[in-house]
Amino acid sequence: MNLLAGLEKFGFKSAEVTNLYEEEKRAQSDSDGADKKEEAPDEESFLLDKTVSCPVCDKMFKTKAVKSGRIRRLQPDLDLRPRFEYIDTIKYNIYFCPHCGYAALQRYFEHLSSLQIRLIKGQVCANYKPEDISMPEGAVDYDTAIERYKLALLSAVAKRAKSSEKAYLCLNLSWALRSRLEEMSPDDPETQALYNEYQEQAESYYEQAFEGFTKAIATENYPICGMDECTLDYLLSALAYHFKKYDIASKCISRILQSRSATKKMKDRAFELKQMIVSELRQGKQ
Repeated sequence: MNLLAGLEKFGFKSAEVTNLYEEEKRAQSDSDGADKKEEAPDEESFLLDKTVSCPVCDKMFKTKAVKSGRIRRLQPDLDLRPRFEYIDTIKYNIYFCPHCGYAALQRYFEHLSSLQIRLIKGQVCANYKPEDISMPEGAVDYDTAIERYKLALLSAVAKRAKSSEKAYLCLNLSWALRSRLEEMSPDDPETQALYNEYQEQAESYYEQAFEGFTKAIATENYPICGMDECTLDYLLSALAYHFKKYDIASKCISRILQSRSATKKMKDRAFELKQMIVSELRQGKQ
């Protein structure tokens, strides 16, 4: 049936129309096809070039930074490792001065005392061999990110940083190594030795993070590395769970569940981890 029949007297010579929604279906089909063909954006599209002043040598350098307004947060890992769509922001958390070798997490980079600057100059800058200081090109790979975290850890030790800063560096280092391992195959004979080395390093830094944060909660005031008491308790419980220290993990979780300041989301996350601990303990008794 022509749905527009009878309009000829108004001068319209309409084509036969039997389905009013055919164009919409065709448009939707074309849209679906376009969505399927759409490729994931390049990591570089989430980055910008940032100019930073080094507090140690007073020279300027450029680095890659994440456009925070463009990234979309995904569900974090059990240990609160942040996840984002299309980009791993962990690779861009370090500011590294190619002139003098000083490196640190962004939140700590500029905050140095005169004593710390003197210590870094004597223990880091004096031994540093400058790299090419040209504008960085493209996204940072995990091997480069891992090197920068280790340089930041070297600077943290030199400037006598707090336990929490060193622990947070170790935690991020273990996350970066974990991501590097995800790119590799454990069965490839050509890279098996490197795979085993990265795996050992990741576990070692993870253990150092646990030790450092355990010390930090006894000696430092909150917030610690930007984390409130409940967040750090949860992180400690996740780390303790990994190392099968279920008594410590349970104590941390109990503090969260009893806390009046903990959010519902944090309590739900803590309860899920508690269930995992209970399950592990039951399996251990069987």
